[in-house]
Amino acid sequence: LDGWQWHEGRLVKRFRLRDFRAAVAFVQRLVDPADAIDHHPDVSIHWDTVELSLWTHAAGGITARDFRLARAVDELTPTS
Repeated sequence: LDGWQWHEGRLVKRFRLRDFRAAVAFVQRLVDPADAIDHHPDVSIHWDTVELSLWTHAAGGITARDFRLARAVDELTPTS
């Protein structure tokens, strides 16, 4: 999981995009993979940066679903 970091019991990754529109478009592309896994990230958008935070609320920590979603997100990683 390249670029993912462990922070306060969660898997976290930041994605830098070209602008706000690209950041929102990237988040929109996450909807189908997240729904398919039935696992949804916490999302924060700051103009050209998207931060995703993964953890399984019901388990109170990281589970296999978090790693599965992280891999799915990495397949969508924007190039700019």
